[in-house]
Amino acid sequence: GVMMVTVWALLTITAGVWLWATTFLRLGAFTTLEESLYFSLVSFTTLGYGDVLLPKELRILGALAGVNGMLSIGVLTAMIIDTIRVLRQKQGRAAPLA
Repeated sequence: GVMMVTVWALLTITAGVWLWATTFLRLGAFTTLEESLYFSLVSFTTLGYGDVLLPKELRILGALAGVNGMLSIGVLTAMIIDTIRVLRQKQGRAAPLA
């Protein structure tokens, strides 16, 4: 139930960060995978430290990564909450009335 949805959510977020990192790397925005991953994670989680920046011509992609991360985390949180709700409903039906 909840554990599987949570693991799936974490894997989805990880895949999103890696997809943005490889995109930035292939576009030549960063020279190392570490720097690209760091920027992608900071943008995807909307922290936006500002210590690593995209080249001026690719700045819009940083904003898109942030919006993508915010929406992804929101949808995945809703899925986890809904799974908990369904499990609680099932537990409520199975419990004997006192």
